[in-house]
Amino acid sequence: MTNTSIKDSAGTARLNIRNGILFAAGAYTLWGLFPIYLKSLEGVSALEILAHRILWSVPFGALLLTLRKQWPEVQRAFTDRRVLLMLAIAAVSISANWLIYVWAVIHDRVLEASLGYFINPIMYVAAGVFVLGEKLRRIQIVAVGLATTGVLILTFGGGAFPWVSIALAVLFTAYGYIRKTTNVGAMPGLFIEVVMLTPLALFYLIWLMQAGHAVFLSGDITMDSMLILAGPVTVLPLVLFALAARRLKLTTLGFMQYIGPTLQFILGIYYGETFSLAHGICFGLIWTALAIFSFDAVRVNRAARTTKPA
Repeated sequence: MTNTSIKDSAGTARLNIRNGILFAAGAYTLWGLFPIYLKSLEGVSALEILAHRILWSVPFGALLLTLRKQWPEVQRAFTDRRVLLMLAIAAVSISANWLIYVWAVIHDRVLEASLGYFINPIMYVAAGVFVLGEKLRRIQIVAVGLATTGVLILTFGGGAFPWVSIALAVLFTAYGYIRKTTNVGAMPGLFIEVVMLTPLALFYLIWLMQAGHAVFLSGDITMDSMLILAGPVTVLPLVLFALAARRLKLTTLGFMQYIGPTLQFILGIYYGETFSLAHGICFGLIWTALAIFSFDAVRVNRAARTTKPA
């Protein structure tokens, strides 16, 4: 290989990494700022918002599949019964996750929602232990212990079990595990999931309109536009994340994933939600646990690179 070829290859690699970081930052920032969008839908129920997220994700997803020429992958998935079954289970998991998250935000529980996504990486580790039979290193056991202690302190010190946080973490972990083990791309898989959910979303919206309880098409054009925007707002960060995942190492993505819940945490404080001593201790222990996990991931990754044969 000539020096010019080596330089071109290195330049392409640097460009991919830079673009990957931009894509990841965009995805996590959009997820982190999502409560602002939901707060703008004042007066709309969580179920109606969920139905619009599902419904308007279909045409926007179809447009992206066309632009990215991914329809053949969608067709292949529809011919594989196992893939369809797994995507149906994933659809139930992600729709439940969306519903709880939307409900939490419009009921002023953004802090609790952000906690769920801080817990999420630890839930992945728990899934590895209990589902895949993986063994934890000592430092990982310490991190899990700290996170568990934090949740227990919030449960007893806060006076209520943080079910929103736990439910969001469990559902998103289940969704992530299913999608990781299902042979289909991010956008084709999401498109099939929302297509599967669309009949239920349409049925609910039609019933809501006939009952006279729907906000959509009630005369407020601005609100109608905001609800239609639920499709792009749902799909765009997932596409950016998929683009980032192809260009970045998992450890880099692991660090950047905290952008989302950190922004949500800041927004929760901005919206004046209660932040008690129990919350402070809980978040402090979980942030410490995440720092330990991140340090361990970097250490293991570096060790793997140094022992890799030439």
